[in-house]
Amino acid sequence: MCHTNSSRHLNHHAMKTIIPSEIPVPELHQLLLGAVAPRPIALASTVDAQGNPNLSPFSFYNAFGVNPTTLIFSPSRRGRDNTVKNTYENVKEVPEVVINAVTYSMVQQVSLASTEYPRGVNEFEKSGLTPLASEKIKPFRVKESPVQFECKIRQVIETGDQGGAANLVICEILLIHVHPDVLNAQGKIDTRKMDLVGRMGADFYVRASGNAIFEVEKPIARQGIGVDSLPEKIRLSKVLTGNDLGRLGNLESLPSSDEIEASRRNPDVSGIFSENKDNEPAQNESLHRLAQQWIEEGRAKEALSILMLPGKH
Repeated sequence: MCHTNSSRHLNHHAMKTIIPSEIPVPELHQLLLGAVAPRPIALASTVDAQGNPNLSPFSFYNAFGVNPTTLIFSPSRRGRDNTVKNTYENVKEVPEVVINAVTYSMVQQVSLASTEYPRGVNEFEKSGLTPLASEKIKPFRVKESPVQFECKIRQVIETGDQGGAANLVICEILLIHVHPDVLNAQGKIDTRKMDLVGRMGADFYVRASGNAIFEVEKPIARQGIGVDSLPEKIRLSKVLTGNDLGRLGNLESLPSSDEIEASRRNPDVSGIFSENKDNEPAQNESLHRLAQQWIEEGRAKEALSILMLPGKH
């Protein structure tokens, strides 16, 4: 087994072990909210049998399949008094829902809609969000949301009858409405234009924009060599992180001997050897920090070449 630098950031002997059944439900709930995050938010629009609208956000939510389309959110039973939410009652009466994406520009209004108003109170009016007639179902869409899913309820699974139990509302998408402002030139959703928010623990949210958005190349089209194929002196680096090693391990092959020797001629590399020719530890650290910089710049193959230069580094 190879051990990466990132694994040494945590003292695993000091880990706190928790048995879920032995702590209060509210405490367990907060623990899960803090650890399973960020979570996307489903702003769910429903109606009751009399046609009264309801609007409420849920962060126990995600997409689970595309054939058939499957979105699932959970209006769980309240932990404090074991009551059910208006959304749950509504989907049992009228098995339809609009799931609206939540962006930063509307997050305060969405939070307001989460207030536990009495049954029959219109959260569209309370939050100031704008109802928009759906085309195939009764519940309204939210005009301010850039992506709206008109769904029918395929199934509701009650996982228990105690406070905190999940009620899985399994939805099938009938129509998807996408605002043109969030599309790129190819007509696809541009993540950078969406400005989505996610739910964290306690009162915290996260905004998916700017430096918070980054790309990780998927190892689908090719097979990486794996971290275990890297020389031990690289795997045990005191500078490189687990993410750095992951990028090196995603390369298709180790550099050739010619590529390794050619890297010595790089001015930055030759400068490190000249400045630290009698100080191997300093040479080692400088080379690894340069390699780390190159990895961040997308020059992983070049970084691996200098890391594999002969010598103790």
